[in-house]
Amino acid sequence: MPDFIHDELNFEFLDEGPRDGAPILLIHGFASNKRVNWVSPGWVQTLTGAGYRVIALDNRGHGGSDKPHEPEAYMPEKMADDAAALLDHLDIAQAHIMGYSMGARISAFLALRHPDKVKSVIFGGLGIGMVKGVGEWDPIADALLAPSLDDVTHEQGRTFRKFADQTKSDRFALAACIKASRTLVSEDDIAKIKAPALIAVGTKDDIAGDPGALAALMSNAQAFEIERRDHMLAVGDASFKKTALSFLNDQL
Repeated sequence: MPDFIHDELNFEFLDEGPRDGAPILLIHGFASNKRVNWVSPGWVQTLTGAGYRVIALDNRGHGGSDKPHEPEAYMPEKMADDAAALLDHLDIAQAHIMGYSMGARISAFLALRHPDKVKSVIFGGLGIGMVKGVGEWDPIADALLAPSLDDVTHEQGRTFRKFADQTKSDRFALAACIKASRTLVSEDDIAKIKAPALIAVGTKDDIAGDPGALAALMSNAQAFEIERRDHMLAVGDASFKKTALSFLNDQL
């Protein structure tokens, strides 16, 4: 995988598909990575097959990228700037942006801080929780720092700890990330995002919040409910892919 350096950190990324295709930047969720979030569920294959140039990075603290252990390194503004720097590194002036869960939050900050770089944006796995919050995350940080999964009793904490163990993640980096990356986007700021937006959330997702409520705060957004999918299973859903492709093709 190629890599690049930004903010004194090394980032691993992939860049696949036709070079003359419309570029789309994929930003993965917390405790995931480009392979788990985008390659394995078939997004890279789906998008490149439709003629898009697909770029996906491992966020700081994740995958093959550097993993600082200081919480201040994981402010969403910094992570959004990482994504913008990757586009600059590739000489891409503007791209479609798609983020899932934490990646959706990073995508929102990217659209706010670098609006000229964003042709359209897809928020997956995060609805009104972008603005209102998505529950208590301190138990998840505690679960990541626990000696083993057997020591974790918090249900959501166990889910994320098990996922982190499966992906062989740096648990200390993830704990720092979850402490600092939860900055909310205000109603006033979310309304400033003028790029066309698709907000897609599973109907069984108990983390993300209502996609329609978030879309209602924006001037050019549409909501899509991914039927019978929870936060983890919505990522690779076929109807999500079909709707996302239709949305993207409408922007061409």
